[in-house]
Amino acid sequence: MTSEQETARVRAIFEATIALHERVAAADFAPVVQAANAIRASHRAGGKLLIFGNGGSAADAQHMAAELVNRLQRERAALAALALSTDTSILTSIANDYTFERVFVRQIEALGRPGDVALGISTSGGSPSVVKALEAARSRGLKTIALTGRNGGGAAAAADIHVNVPSDSTARIQEVHRTLIHAVCELVESGE
Repeated sequence: MTSEQETARVRAIFEATIALHERVAAADFAPVVQAANAIRASHRAGGKLLIFGNGGSAADAQHMAAELVNRLQRERAALAALALSTDTSILTSIANDYTFERVFVRQIEALGRPGDVALGISTSGGSPSVVKALEAARSRGLKTIALTGRNGGGAAAAADIHVNVPSDSTARIQEVHRTLIHAVCELVESGE
């Protein structure tokens, strides 16, 4: 590839990202506001947010937890949030003793309490470990939120609140997910 072709490719990536952001910006933001309200209500009642996903979505779960436990933009009390993708001993023991599909389920069983919020992130909406964890969380009395791509898949069906980025490009979905995560965190933080 020539330098000009590479430059054109980078420009095309930015244009695709901007176009998807604009498409999502033109959609209904009610689920985003509902997600922030659910998280805020849980925190006010002494609850916590359990966040999970695989690969890049695991990184997004960690990012969101960091924004809430520490801060996003202003000084405030720390908020209880935990990314379930961070403890390699727990993840590998569950995957080894059961199946990878249960890596988040077992943690929901151990840590989730009625009134807590479980937020699953899946760009496909069909990740079995995320879908099963959302189902387990719902059955245990947690409020469930799915942040998905494509058509939402099984994660959408397992969630009380569904925030969707309608695209088939994993990279573009992840970019918009990060914007949505910051929006949710900013709304939660502004209400504290």
